[in-house]
Amino acid sequence: MKLPGHVESLVTDAKLVGERRAQILRAAVKLFSDKGYYTTTISQIAREAGVSTGLIYQYFGDKDDVLLLSLKLVLERYEKEIPPRLEGVKHPVERLCMALWAYCTIVDGLREATVLAYRSTKSLRADRRTLVKQDELRTNRLLQDCVRACIAGGYMRQVNEYLLVYQYVTFSHAWALKHWALRSRFSLGKYVAEGIGLLIEPFLTAKGRRALDSMRRRTANFTRSATRTKPAKRARAPA
Repeated sequence: MKLPGHVESLVTDAKLVGERRAQILRAAVKLFSDKGYYTTTISQIAREAGVSTGLIYQYFGDKDDVLLLSLKLVLERYEKEIPPRLEGVKHPVERLCMALWAYCTIVDGLREATVLAYRSTKSLRADRRTLVKQDELRTNRLLQDCVRACIAGGYMRQVNEYLLVYQYVTFSHAWALKHWALRSRFSLGKYVAEGIGLLIEPFLTAKGRRALDSMRRRTANFTRSATRTKPAKRARAPA
């Protein structure tokens, strides 16, 4: 029996598979986001991608395969990109702030795919919905580990880690979901700085707030932090 996460390809060249799937997924994410999953056809994806319908079936078994990899695009980017962005950041409060920065910049680069995840996860077959949910819980642990380190170090008071992390996740996703309303009021850097004030600072202890104040001074209220944390590239599929 095929594993839920397996997407079969008739092509065996791994490099070519990565390149072609990236090309096709870019087109699919755009169309799924604009037109909806059910009304988008493989033929439309092929036209948008500039390939033949037959070529798509060399790299995907069906439209469900295309949707699965489109949704995994965002989750896999979190796992790949957040840990490197935290390298060298030792203080627990700074790691938590930088993790939120990283999460939001990845969402900013994948806004269409983020919106698609909210609209279309339910369209996957059941075993694949479970797989996507498991991937989400695993990526959430990147933030949860940062929260736990803050609590363990006495920088944050005891909180419900699970619920607080979902506030961070929802805040990050809102940059994509409500970008039409937020973009006229906030730059991405200002948005994240405001989020830190709303979702991190109130839960810090006195010494945690001192650490946050020190970071704000050093980064000019996070504007330098924002430039140091490079945004992910605009909605592109992984090779």
